[in-house]
Amino acid sequence: MSQAILAPRTALFLPASNPRAIEKARGLAVDMVILDLEDAVKEADKDGAREAACAAAATYPGKLVGIRANAKDSDHWKDDLKAIRESDADYVVIPKVEAPDAITWAAYYSKKPVLAMIETPAGVMNVAQLASTESWGVELAGLIMGTNDLAVGLKLPPAAGRTPMHLCFQLAILSARARDVWVLDGVFNALDDAAGFEAECIEGRNLGFDGKTLIHPNQVDIATRVYSPNEQDIAEAEALIAASTGGAERYRDRMIEEMHVEAARALLVRAARAIPPS
Repeated sequence: MSQAILAPRTALFLPASNPRAIEKARGLAVDMVILDLEDAVKEADKDGAREAACAAAATYPGKLVGIRANAKDSDHWKDDLKAIRESDADYVVIPKVEAPDAITWAAYYSKKPVLAMIETPAGVMNVAQLASTESWGVELAGLIMGTNDLAVGLKLPPAAGRTPMHLCFQLAILSARARDVWVLDGVFNALDDAAGFEAECIEGRNLGFDGKTLIHPNQVDIATRVYSPNEQDIAEAEALIAASTGGAERYRDRMIEEMHVEAARALLVRAARAIPPS
């Protein structure tokens, strides 16, 4: 499932209760839009946000679209999932996933591929099991790190940064790679700190994340650049493929095998990416 469509480099969360944000995102060069019914929406606005998200899902040609439902223990869970089922959303995003049954029931009610958010210590401890969940003919499409909630759940002080969460990230990335599903990094909260955001994108890319979740349009260009192969990467991949004759052999100052050629081909696919319309 996840390899049929390239993993998004950028996934922008939008409050489904905010018509202006929904409209503005249509003109952004973002790979994926996630219309949010959960944390970004006040309790009194939940029903209206659900209707707005389902109506908006069909209005992003060329972009992947997800709708984030409210959590499984909320009063809105089933209503959200049933509405998402009737929408043109490509994915259902479910928050605070800790056990496979949340994925199972989300798949059952929505009939959409599931993106599961890993936001709690329990979710991290169970992430390998979560990544392996498959039921009702719908596979898990990917994992999304919910770093804000995770930091609170780990009782990290505000100045701790992300380093204490690296093990959590690595467990999620390892689980995703073992099952060949997406894994996206969490959001960056400081909207005016472009240098800090870029540094976090580079850190996440180096850890192995496929892309970055975003909360503001000004983050799109930086994340897209960091999570895309650069000209040097492309030239190196093309040269390696051209030089390969099969088997283990010397290439420039190192040994290469078929796995390196496959990785170079995958890089060129990412470089030429075009997320297809839904």
